[in-house]
Amino acid sequence: MTGRGIDQILPSPSSPRLYERYVDDARVYVELAERRSGRVPTPAPPEYVWGAARATLSRRAPDAFVMNLETTITLSEQPWPAKGIHYRMHPRNAPVLTQAGTEPDKSCCILANNHILDWGYQGLADTLMILRERGIAFSGAGGHAAQAEAAGILPLSEGVRAVIVAAATPDSGVPEDWKAQIDSPGVNLVSRFSDAELHRLQEAKNRACRQGDLAIASLHWGGNWGYRVPPNHRGFAHRLIDEAGFDVVFGHSSHHPKGFEIHNDKLILYGAGDLINDYEGIGGHSEYAPELGLLYFAGLEPTSGQLNRLEMVPFVRRRLRLEYADEPETSRIAGVLAREARRLGTELELRIAYDRGTPVLQSVR
Repeated sequence: MTGRGIDQILPSPSSPRLYERYVDDARVYVELAERRSGRVPTPAPPEYVWGAARATLSRRAPDAFVMNLETTITLSEQPWPAKGIHYRMHPRNAPVLTQAGTEPDKSCCILANNHILDWGYQGLADTLMILRERGIAFSGAGGHAAQAEAAGILPLSEGVRAVIVAAATPDSGVPEDWKAQIDSPGVNLVSRFSDAELHRLQEAKNRACRQGDLAIASLHWGGNWGYRVPPNHRGFAHRLIDEAGFDVVFGHSSHHPKGFEIHNDKLILYGAGDLINDYEGIGGHSEYAPELGLLYFAGLEPTSGQLNRLEMVPFVRRRLRLEYADEPETSRIAGVLAREARRLGTELELRIAYDRGTPVLQSVR
């Protein structure tokens, strides 16, 4: 979530004007963070917000880096009417997306979410153009339905590719009229968890996949807070793996990490949680430790897509940048994840290991 307060600390901030019920200036979110944690240096270079995560990503050099981009990149001054919150980032701040410590051609931005049309169809068009210019793959929204359904593709090694199909659901706050149509722009919206929608996602995968490719289904679903996984989410995730042939289900929308499941040796993240946002200092929801976020490193068998390892590096947001979580923070999130995984039938041990002094959660089945 690199818009709003994050955009304000970068070298080329957008107009700070907001249309929210209680806040009309994006700089307020910077002030709240400073009250909580201390002064934020402005203007901050693009790599600033990644903080310690940048070193971790650079050192681990993942074959593919998939991130939910929950903002538009635009100069549009026309917010979507009657919507409570609008995220945007100035186009000149787009380098923040290529400063994570990974190669741009190994990155894919998920656009199927409830903020990608915050600044109208022009905001979406601008975002698509800028991602193309920077060589960043994307999936989940487009200028028409076929483009919104199209997979993002990342080359891995030895001819194997990651094929990412992204969609969103109305229960994540995506308006029904954001759905892309044959001749109009929008989001790849899964209106219901039906056979027809399952087959539509499967066909999008099949159109893009070659033999040996790894397939990822990305779903923006559910509310912002709470650990409960609705039965229809879980059932659809299982069908995406068992019937549609996906190897990973990457779910997001919740502002905090939710439980995950290993189903038939395939990984399902029901809510990955936020990594970067401007919520620091807002307060509330302390029971979910909203200041903590995770980077997920999933190792997949290249021939079967089965999960052979899962490591999670925990971070805490301070001064609008990522710092490594300390041992108590790591233990807290480890306990939550293990508890929620058990509720989903995945019995595992989350072992706290250390990578050059950095806490890492390792999943041990």
